[in-house]
Amino acid sequence: MGRKRCGIAVTDPLQIIANGLTTVASAQLPDFVVNYLKQEEVECIVIGEPKDMKNNPSDCSKYIDPIINRLKKLLPDMRIERYDERFTSVMAHQTMIDAGLSKSKRQDKELADTIAATIILQSYMSSIHR
Repeated sequence: MGRKRCGIAVTDPLQIIANGLTTVASAQLPDFVVNYLKQEEVECIVIGEPKDMKNNPSDCSKYIDPIINRLKKLLPDMRIERYDERFTSVMAHQTMIDAGLSKSKRQDKELADTIAATIILQSYMSSIHR
């Protein structure tokens, strides 16, 4: 989750594959999630946790923590997990290169955020299914 926008990824019912869904303005994330939960069954919300190279929370945490607190108030019974998001932006950019996307497509920050969200969710699922 970034200061301006947040990539959204979802998984299949068997929790095997993560797929990018969309990108939402970070300020609109709580409303988006509440509306999404009215339509879809969700077991857990996974939110990227920005950390620095020393494993400490990065400066971005000050923008993310209030959004998470809002989600917890709106959805008190929903499990919300934080998952390390270090290097996911770099991995997303490399994924776009590997996919053969043009330079102009690779500069699409919303696409990069959605791919990064997919990487975070897939990594999270891999970590719990070991």
